[in-house]
Amino acid sequence: MEEYKRQFIDFMVESKVLKFGEFTLKSGRKSPFFMNAGAYVTGLQLKRLGEFYAHAIHDNFGLDFDVLFGPAYKGIPLAVSCAIALHDLYGKEVRYCSNRKEAKDHGADKGNLLGSDLGDGDRVVMIEDVTTSGKSIDETYPIVTGAAATEVKGLIVSLDRMEVGKGGKASAQREIQERYGFPVASIVTMAEVVEALDGTVITPQLKAAIDGYYEKYGAR
Repeated sequence: MEEYKRQFIDFMVESKVLKFGEFTLKSGRKSPFFMNAGAYVTGLQLKRLGEFYAHAIHDNFGLDFDVLFGPAYKGIPLAVSCAIALHDLYGKEVRYCSNRKEAKDHGADKGNLLGSDLGDGDRVVMIEDVTTSGKSIDETYPIVTGAAATEVKGLIVSLDRMEVGKGGKASAQREIQERYGFPVASIVTMAEVVEALDGTVITPQLKAAIDGYYEKYGAR
């Protein structure tokens, strides 16, 4: 496992973004772990988060793209912090873009996009915190491709939960890849989290709960 991945796992725990216990997900599943990117709230946390995303984008997609698209609301600080990190770490200048939940009908920046406009030929990397079912991308993809003749280069998330998507067999990330034809990558997978934290943060009892969860909901 790359060192930045181990650092990111520790960072999630230290920032109280990744928690263990019993949580009811939006899907109704009872999960022994939960990740909430909204818990990154300080300047230092956002700076480091952007750097971790930038590393993962560089490693998985390269730097041949123009725009980072972060869907509202949690995707907005992700796109902004990552755009800054791409410049600082790699000298790569990209624009950020997000959607508005409600279109603005006045001023010079009216419309349903925040930040940069999307133009024909723009190559876009979409950035999110986590994908469980793929529902959010079903909402985001039409926005990105409907605004102009764009090319989606990929989707980057912080954590691959490695559980089944809508189809009940493949992971949500794999379903997205097959449905839309662009690659999906994560900074870390849940398997890497368990590997890094097993015996410390993850106790034998918690490990048994995680194993049981994946017996039921793990991607096949």
